Amino acid sequence: MKATPSFAALLCDWQLEYGRHDLPWQKTRDAYRIWLSEIMLQQTQVQTVVDYYQRFLARFPTLEALAAAPLAEVLESWAGLGYYARARNLHRCAQVLVADHGGRFPQEAEEIANLPGIGRSTAAAIAVFAHGRREAILDGNVRRVLARCFGIEGFPGAARTQKELWQLAETLLPAQRVEAYTQGLMDLGSQLCTPRKPFCAACPMHDLCIARQQGRQAELPTPRPRKVLPERDTTVLMLTDGRQVLLERRPPTGIWGGLLSLPEGGVAEARELGRRYGCRLLSMQAVPGLRHTFTHFRLNIQVLLCAVAPEGRLVAEDAWQWLDLGEAGTAALPTPIRTLLGRLIAGLG
Repeated sequence: MKATPSFAALLCDWQLEYGRHDLPWQKTRDAYRIWLSEIMLQQTQVQTVVDYYQRFLARFPTLEALAAAPLAEVLESWAGLGYYARARNLHRCAQVLVADHGGRFPQEAEEIANLPGIGRSTAAAIAVFAHGRREAILDGNVRRVLARCFGIEGFPGAARTQKELWQLAETLLPAQRVEAYTQGLMDLGSQLCTPRKPFCAACPMHDLCIARQQGRQAELPTPRPRKVLPERDTTVLMLTDGRQVLLERRPPTGIWGGLLSLPEGGVAEARELGRRYGCRLLSMQAVPGLRHTFTHFRLNIQVLLCAVAPEGRLVAEDAWQWLDLGEAGTAALPTPIRTLLGRLIAGLG
């Protein structure tokens, strides 16, 4: 009687024939490039990452170049990718590697995981692809594949479920072909075992998958338990002469850390900012705002549009700057602020 191929064997064979092999961060042992791709791929799809990855490397070709760059320059290169904490941690990690590790990544996953912004799964992926180590990964794609294929109940972010998934991931890890296996898990989750409408007919796990057998693809993995998010309110000031807008660089930590953003406040703050930065306030009006959802709360953003006229030359200092509206699309701005400035530009056009 012919033995049924194992999960790992099926996956490796599928990856060899159908997986991705020509991405710009593949076919290299350069830990810097592998690390950069892994961080960019968190929360972002492959097709989006490719262009950003190539532009980022052109600007910061080495770990040392990234470590030496000002944080503002790194954030500008990250603009549009979102989740800017990744960029701040990337910059900090590069500095730690240069200062404490001679500009080289440790080879063991446990040591890599101690670096800023690198979790257990990312550390394992770097160890596998850069150093050929035998380590299990468990990113979002992998959690979905394992939960469906092996019928794992429970929200994957819960400690108990996560522990079960890690134990399964380590049990399934093959003795050989670990790189093909690891890449196969990533490819299977992003290409076939997608969150909605998975392509089960083409999946190499078609005959093994418990979710497919039971018709539970939409139920697994178990969704995050719903909770009522608290709401906060703020008012931002959009001081503009129609060509430029006044922005403030936020503190390096906290919400939107290190990014340029519209200042917060009311009428008194608008008048004071105008006086301080070389312009006269002509008019103020409330314009439509928006609601932005964070992980732990929703932020209701109201907007005061403040038309100003320069009195001589517009000035700025320290964390403040006047940004040309034509540069709003490439500046390091929080997503909702970019949206609000896009509306302003459309209205002026």
